[in-house]
Amino acid sequence: CSNKVFYVFSGSVFCVSLDPKDSSLAVTGGEDDKAYVWRISDGETLFECTGHKDSVTCATFSHDSAMVATGDMSGLIKVWKVEGGQEIWSFEVGDLEWLQWHPCAHVLLAGTADGNTWMWKVPSGECKTFQGPSCPATCGQFLPGGKKAVVGYEDGSVRIWDLKQGNAIHVMKGADGHTRPLTCVSSNVDGSLVLTGSVDCDTKMVNTATGKVVGLFKTESNVSKASRREDGESESNSVESLGFCNVLPLAAVGYLDGTLAIYDISAQALRHRCQHESGIVQLLWEDNSPVVYTCSLDGAVRLWDSRSGKMISEYCGHTEEILDFALNKDASIVVTASGDHKAKVFCVQRPDR
Repeated sequence: CSNKVFYVFSGSVFCVSLDPKDSSLAVTGGEDDKAYVWRISDGETLFECTGHKDSVTCATFSHDSAMVATGDMSGLIKVWKVEGGQEIWSFEVGDLEWLQWHPCAHVLLAGTADGNTWMWKVPSGECKTFQGPSCPATCGQFLPGGKKAVVGYEDGSVRIWDLKQGNAIHVMKGADGHTRPLTCVSSNVDGSLVLTGSVDCDTKMVNTATGKVVGLFKTESNVSKASRREDGESESNSVESLGFCNVLPLAAVGYLDGTLAIYDISAQALRHRCQHESGIVQLLWEDNSPVVYTCSLDGAVRLWDSRSGKMISEYCGHTEEILDFALNKDASIVVTASGDHKAKVFCVQRPDR
């Protein structure tokens, strides 16, 4: 495959997802209130997800690639059948923060600005809500297995929900929570541990069975306390993305100041610090190797070897920041969504494979 396939939109592209079954399709959502399902081999549109009234900030395939869910900022969520492209379900909530499919069922989970987490069976629409504090549910995800979910909130608290019983099994707040809004949460492969990241620049590791904080990862910011921007605001830093490595006891944390920190989980020590010129937007680990991918505000995707802390390769070609990216199962293809109105397909060539 060549790195030439890309797709041009009439505004920033906010989100991208690949179909998990064979990674032949992508869905992207954007500023122009539209989402498209398209083939990554040639960029051909399969169908357009019509009828959104605001920027489409969430777009994702179900576990079996049979359905696509799209959600806009105003809270209109739609589900489409991939084969035939028809809309099979829609629902309106308050302002949407995030949207995710269940790992093995046609069930959707969404967090909204009023603090609620919603869960629906699709297409029956059978619904449950999980009431958090009265502030936005800023991030969340199903835990592997799909019986529990972890949700982070703007007040710095984190809840682990039992989705069947409908109650919060654990609430991490005060000293166990964060002092600023949550930005990201991520679990390890068996769901026994969760990482939580926040605007307060801390990353906490929580045991999901006990609700206890079993680790705290801090990194010295590159933004010195005294540095001031021209407009008088102090430079800010925050944790933007994080994740566990599947094959080694490592975690990666990406910061707005451009630091990628690789932590050793067992020793709870910083192992490598990989510096980016500009802020990290998102990171993803390869499924079966200790390679971590980052995308950043300078428009590049970079691959890092977490063992050595060295950069393996970088893929440029965007003129604005990358806002989201997706990786296929065998880590041969990266699809990016950017503020330059483009989604691009990069083929990952790795010398070590």
